[in-house]
Amino acid sequence: MTRPAANDDDRLLRLSLVAVWLLTAFASIVELDGQSRRVLAESGIASPPWLVQSLIVGGAIADLAIGLALWLRPGRTVYLAAFSLMLAMTLVATVLQPSLWLHPLGPLLKNLPIAALLWHLYRRATP
Repeated sequence: MTRPAANDDDRLLRLSLVAVWLLTAFASIVELDGQSRRVLAESGIASPPWLVQSLIVGGAIADLAIGLALWLRPGRTVYLAAFSLMLAMTLVATVLQPSLWLHPLGPLLKNLPIAALLWHLYRRATP
C-alpha cells in the first residue's frame, strides 16, 4: 500500500477544516432559536432579540466566509484569517462562558487541534 503524497494529506486536512466551518455556519442558523440562542442567554446575552440574532447570524456568516475561503482560495492569508477568527471566537467564548472549556464534547477544546492544523497548513503553503 502506498502512502499518499503530502499534498493529498494537506488537502484532506484542509477539507476537514472546510467541513468544520461550513457545518458550523449551517448549525448556527438551523439552531438559531435553539442552542445558538441558549448559549448566548447562558452567557447573559438574551436581549434585545435583534442583537442576539445579529450575533448568531454574524458568526454564521463569518464561519461561512472562512469555510468558503478555505475551500476555494486556500493559502497563507486564508489560514491566518481562519486562525484569527478561531482565536477571537475562542477568547470571546472564554470570557462569556469559561465553563465551555470543561464541556465533555469540547466546544472550545476542539480549537486546539484546529489551531495545529492551521499552523501546519500555513507553514506548508507557498508564500
